[in-house]
Amino acid sequence: MQGKKLPPGLRRETLAVRAALPPSQWGENSEALYLTSGFVQPDAETSAHRFANPQEGYTYARTSNPTVTSFELRLAAMEGTEAAIGTSTGMAGILLLCMGVLKAGDHVICSRSVFGSTMNLFAKEFGKFGVESTFVSQTDLNEWQQALKPNTKLLFAETPTNPLTDVCDIRALAELAHGAGALLAVDNCFCTPALQRPVELGADFVIHSGTKYLDGQGRVMAGALCGSAKWINDVFAPIVRTAGMSLAPFNAWVVLKGLETLDIRMRQQCANALQIAQFLESHPSVTRVYYPGLPSHPQHALAMRQQSGLGGGVVSFDVKGEDPASLRANAFKVIDSAQVMSIATNLGDTKSIISHSATTSHGRLSEQQRQAAGIGQGLLRLAVGLEHPLDIQDDLLRGLEQL
Repeated sequence: MQGKKLPPGLRRETLAVRAALPPSQWGENSEALYLTSGFVQPDAETSAHRFANPQEGYTYARTSNPTVTSFELRLAAMEGTEAAIGTSTGMAGILLLCMGVLKAGDHVICSRSVFGSTMNLFAKEFGKFGVESTFVSQTDLNEWQQALKPNTKLLFAETPTNPLTDVCDIRALAELAHGAGALLAVDNCFCTPALQRPVELGADFVIHSGTKYLDGQGRVMAGALCGSAKWINDVFAPIVRTAGMSLAPFNAWVVLKGLETLDIRMRQQCANALQIAQFLESHPSVTRVYYPGLPSHPQHALAMRQQSGLGGGVVSFDVKGEDPASLRANAFKVIDSAQVMSIATNLGDTKSIISHSATTSHGRLSEQQRQAAGIGQGLLRLAVGLEHPLDIQDDLLRGLEQL
């Protein structure tokens, strides 16, 4: 059965539900899950052709799978890119990007406020292979400019950052990168295409951890890299086939279905997060709140322009304390007093999750690296879910009122 071809110009919310491969001959309305490691070929000639031209047929699941293809088509349509490629995790997506773009002797400029594993991947792992990395202020364009070298090949930023929600000017970074003959990649994990589409602002690549908001219920690990068809098909797809960081069909199917509710989930989580951020900003035991939706955020105006007027679903805040030891003790007290929120390290879930960044997401960084990134012992990250915001406020109060 051949499905109807979608008309051009559909809006993002419609693409989130409809963009995919056509249904099979059985006419399923929900996209099919193909749990198979290999695909039977009708004859030797067809087999040879498909192995030589992977975009034209399915041969082996490490190379491609119809369920994964549907996820890739849907995400690319939502991001406004020509193509996307699924990966086993978000970090695998960054690894794939680096393997395709960089070689020994190249230079990368990266925000020093990015996720801890991203910093380690650039500084430690790729440093072993002769790739040099310079880490700069997320928000100071002059630092990015001054860090440029003749061998700079890639600028990498996530916006907002994890966990301090710093926002960079994507359009300005794109102009800076392209003027130097480099490429710009943006980790869009916090905003997703429901709020922000970096390619529309000049970025070359968009990275996703599908584990977060794209799935939305904390069920599977997944990642993706979005970009032009030439980069995806000619550069990144061969690496995935060879290196094997492929996205599992079941995980692809879960995230594919998660994309259908992404827009409505994100909007409600943004509304809940704003209410909780406003509450935290008024509490005497909280010394600072990091949330782009608040007018007090240093990049509030920029965030509202880039993020569809919404602040996202992550709120970070510092609790009071006299020294690192008391800051950590107070932060732990807030976490341990929670009866509703989950103590975990994921984000983007329908369940609110609270974590201590200095001992989790950034725990493997040196103290010097944490200090440079602004990660103190009193910092807590709250990924706001879909519970009633007043119940989350009450849960926070259980700990805050003990400080």
